[in-house]
Amino acid sequence: MVEKKQSAAADDVLNPKTAAEKLTKKKAKDEQDELSEEDQQLVAELDMIVERLKEPPVEIHRTALESLVGIIRSASSSMTSVPKPLKFLKAHYETLAGLYEQWADERNMKALASILSLLGMAYDKDNRRDCLKYRLLAGYTDGAIAEWGHEFVRHLAMEIGLEYSARIDEEQPTDYLTEVALEAVSFFFKHNAEVDAVDLLEVLGRHELVAEYATKDTFERVCRYMVSCSPLLASPTDMGYLLTARTIYRKLGTPSQCLPLSIRLGRPDLIKEDWDSCSTRLEKAQLAFVMARQQVHMPELIEDDDDELLACMNNANLSKHFLGLARELELLDPKSAEDIYKSHLENTNADMALDSARHNLASTFVNAFVNAGYGVDKLMTANADGNEWIYKNKDLGMLSASASLGAIMLWDVEVGLNQIDKYLYTNDNSIKAGAILAIGMLTSSVHDDADSAKALLADYIAEENNPAIVKLAAICGLGIAYAGTNREDILDLLMPVAGDTETTIDLASMAALSAGLVCIGSGNGDVSTVILQAMMERADMDLNHKYARFMALGLSLLYLGTQDTYDTILETLKAVTHPIGKQASILMQVCAYAGSGNVLEVQKLLHICAEHLGEKEDQLPQAFAVLGVGLISMGESIGSEMSLRTFDHLMQYGEPYVRRAVPLAMSLVCASNPVVGVLDTLNKYSHDNDKSVASSAIFAMGVVGAGTNNARLAQLLRQLATYYHKDADLLFIVRIAQGLLHMGKGTMTVNPYHHDRSLLSHTALAGLLVPIVAMTNAEKLIMTDSHFLLYYFVRAMYPRLLITFDEDLEGISASVRVGQAVDAVGQVGRPKNITGFQTHETPVLLAHSERAELATEKYIPLTSVLEGFVILKRNPDYKDDEEENP
Repeated sequence: MVEKKQSAAADDVLNPKTAAEKLTKKKAKDEQDELSEEDQQLVAELDMIVERLKEPPVEIHRTALESLVGIIRSASSSMTSVPKPLKFLKAHYETLAGLYEQWADERNMKALASILSLLGMAYDKDNRRDCLKYRLLAGYTDGAIAEWGHEFVRHLAMEIGLEYSARIDEEQPTDYLTEVALEAVSFFFKHNAEVDAVDLLEVLGRHELVAEYATKDTFERVCRYMVSCSPLLASPTDMGYLLTARTIYRKLGTPSQCLPLSIRLGRPDLIKEDWDSCSTRLEKAQLAFVMARQQVHMPELIEDDDDELLACMNNANLSKHFLGLARELELLDPKSAEDIYKSHLENTNADMALDSARHNLASTFVNAFVNAGYGVDKLMTANADGNEWIYKNKDLGMLSASASLGAIMLWDVEVGLNQIDKYLYTNDNSIKAGAILAIGMLTSSVHDDADSAKALLADYIAEENNPAIVKLAAICGLGIAYAGTNREDILDLLMPVAGDTETTIDLASMAALSAGLVCIGSGNGDVSTVILQAMMERADMDLNHKYARFMALGLSLLYLGTQDTYDTILETLKAVTHPIGKQASILMQVCAYAGSGNVLEVQKLLHICAEHLGEKEDQLPQAFAVLGVGLISMGESIGSEMSLRTFDHLMQYGEPYVRRAVPLAMSLVCASNPVVGVLDTLNKYSHDNDKSVASSAIFAMGVVGAGTNNARLAQLLRQLATYYHKDADLLFIVRIAQGLLHMGKGTMTVNPYHHDRSLLSHTALAGLLVPIVAMTNAEKLIMTDSHFLLYYFVRAMYPRLLITFDEDLEGISASVRVGQAVDAVGQVGRPKNITGFQTHETPVLLAHSERAELATEKYIPLTSVLEGFVILKRNPDYKDDEEENP
């Protein structure tokens, strides 16, 4: 007996095939033994049906196939297990496939192919895509595709995608695949699976066909999904998705849903189309509010000189509405710098010279940021004149002091000009320059009928006898006032200064920056040619100047958000032998893809960051590359998280210039969004041994918390003020950060994203970029004589409010729920869009991650995004006597 067993074991070793067959039989026998009586009966029944199918008579086949279909359909299973008939048919799969090849009766063959298609979903071998193969043989028209249910169609769609990709690679015809795919798409749309339909059409490169299937019930889910997918797709498919979504909105939605997509596409013709498609004047007013927030200024759209509509587009009443909000929140009383510092909590024993020029300069900025837009403060407007405070500053500190009026009076052109006017006639050039800059700041984000900024500033540039500081202020003022307007008359003032090689480099650089701001994102060829020419003709000594980086930034802003339209300029920059050519080319790539989330561009920039340069090489391009990683990934949540992790690595292994730029890049990703993890990281960097890293981190803390009044951050900054009380430079940056944190007494944001974080304001982003680029050389710019560059923040500042209007454009109070935004894109049913909400009466403040929705059905909003200025219509179906459930 033992010998027989040993002999059998030896045979198994010598013949592995025999051993495998024995193992399979043993396994099958064990399974058979484990089956319940009911399962054994089912197995026997299936075996019998397969035996019948093997028999020659065709008549038996029809009955057997019907029995088999009946057994499969009647099977029930849990979500996690395979239905038992399919499980037990696995052993017969190859047999049934062989029978199909032998049969001749077409009707029976189609029925068997349908069953094989279902079995192929579970038992496909070697990636043969049997599910698709047999579905095509069984027929897929007239709803046949749906006979095995939803999960089957999803699997079929996957195989269609795989087959399509394979055939494209082999350059084979794919028309028949498109036909079956459209049947699947039709099924998906009928069964609330629009996401699957969009994905399938994307694989086939036919996403535009979605517009044919979207209905009144499904279009909003479809469009939300397509718009949210757009940042994740390669060009030009990303723009194609937005265009398709807009086409669907045009067909089934409203102009207010189309407009944000037209703006993102950068198509004035589509914006005009949206405007013209408005059926009522109120709809046009709502579009005008959105355009004003985005700084899309197209007064030519308004017919019959409708002053009320023009006021909406010009943001003319922004100051009035902001002060109305401040009145509601009881914030009208001015705050002093000491209210922000809370020096009594800082525990510093050192005697501070309270009237030192540096301390006063810091207080000037804090006062300007904290009281921005309120029209009153305790330094400049409290007394009959602010001269007393201005003369507590020195030299260019006086410029910043008189310019602070522009921030305090922000958006209130009429009253602000009266306050500033008296400083235009002083003999002190610094004070006069500050007043000139204040005029530019005052009119940022608003357009007044008198065109005050140009009327007052143009002469200061044109007159040759004016001191350089006065000209510089006028140039900067025009850039801030007319950012994004593309006005030729403003360019006519700026371009001669930018292109004149006899002009000092600081004036030429700031003129180039202002021209870039005016034509931001337009790709203006004339302006780029002038700036490029200036770079080529300037002496190296000029291009080494600390201001030269703003010439590169001005050139780059022309291509902000344009993606791959800057190739010719990039080639031309290679002719610039000075390192500024490399700086400009990096900045241009960074700006072109700002907010796009383009992973390939981020990888290119990371390669630049990883290089180890010699001491003599220019390291500024690396700093710009770091900023670029933040700038590109800032618009997309997953990309933002990944970039923050990447910055951690750069901080550990990067060169000094890379490390200095990391905190600044983090601030771009989280502007006015004080994420706890980011604050902790920046707080750690603020104690770095490298003074430049510490100053960047402290400044970044201010940008991250800008306008939020975040109590935790306020405490961290007070601790830093104590820590650095003996270091005048770093203490100055701490004070600036404190001013930014309490900007507008906690009612403002500098985040360039708005309209439920779907629109990127180019002008607001530029307002962030200028001070951040200046911080790449803080020791020679912000910490010395160019602190006025901080005032570019006014371009990014905007109230984070929700104000509602009635049909007469008068402010009304409405109940709204304000809560944390929930990403419900692609979810089935009608998921909640906010969580942890509280019910308020408008006007209300909205934090970066918050969203609002109406609490009752009393009104119908004219826009789907409740943010900024929203017009409400009375709901005719709503009865006042109904009980309102908040």
